[in-house]
Amino acid sequence: MIDEDVIILGCGPCGMSVALELKKYQINPLIIEKGNVVNTIHSYPTHQTFFSSSEKLEIGDVPFISTRHKPVRNEALAYYREVAKRNNLRINAFETVTEATKENNEFIVETTNQFGKTIKYKTKHLIIATGYHDQPNYLNIPGSELPHVNHYFKEAHPYYNQKVVVIGGRNSAIDTALELYHAHAKVTLLYRGPDYSKSIKPWILPEFASLVKHNKVKARFNAEVIEIDQDKISYVIDNEVMHEPADFVFAMTGYHPQIEFLQSLNIIVDLHTGRPKYNEDTYETNIKNLYVAGVVISGFDGNETFIENGRYHGKHIAKNIHANEEIEG
Repeated sequence: MIDEDVIILGCGPCGMSVALELKKYQINPLIIEKGNVVNTIHSYPTHQTFFSSSEKLEIGDVPFISTRHKPVRNEALAYYREVAKRNNLRINAFETVTEATKENNEFIVETTNQFGKTIKYKTKHLIIATGYHDQPNYLNIPGSELPHVNHYFKEAHPYYNQKVVVIGGRNSAIDTALELYHAHAKVTLLYRGPDYSKSIKPWILPEFASLVKHNKVKARFNAEVIEIDQDKISYVIDNEVMHEPADFVFAMTGYHPQIEFLQSLNIIVDLHTGRPKYNEDTYETNIKNLYVAGVVISGFDGNETFIENGRYHGKHIAKNIHANEEIEG
């Protein structure tokens, strides 16, 4: 059993920011990450452009210098690696948390590394900053488990001259459809909403809408997908069943937090919103010394918390842990 004063689960920008704020109080936490530094950003599409400008992605008082007003994925990866290196963050990479419990006012965290070895930790303070990108919102319809159905998009080249259906109507779906079009895929977008989502990045909507208007990309609104076959996808509009040929399907239907994991630690979760119960001043949950940070606080509304606002959670958490340590010390 390895003893740690503070453990942070998740090495995304928000988890890293908690660590950086704790270090200001001479507390050196351990970060446990199933991948490596900012693993979620690594899983983004190869040519992803951020919604935020570079200064709004900065953490730990380290400037983020970008050649563009809005940086791209590879610039962000390099930046966060540099932040981790410059601040000597303690990161146990490629460890997956399999269980976490609270016993006698301490948390027991069990992990498995990439070789299958089990490791156990004991800590007084636990911060959950696991994000939600690893838990897609599955369609749960016939055929949704077929191998040509994907919930993540990396790059468009493999889909040249293929018939591709994109399910969804927010940023990830529109971005995916545009990338596929530029790689000369034959693209259809199916969205259950009545029109374009208001959350779509304003600089990409005009191009996409123009492609639809000129019949270069198909878009079907009020479309409820009901079944996926090996060569087509079936959907309903106004009670009429329609079919679209599909060699590949990208279900860009969003993601959700690990609600079961939160509940296993007895955190109260609103099952309607997916939000954990926490103090908005300290980010401490209903369980003493157990905190949440980053997008996990937003439940099913992943568009509410981004790096640019989630990076500030660490200041509140670190301040509270330090204050409690002083009182008890």
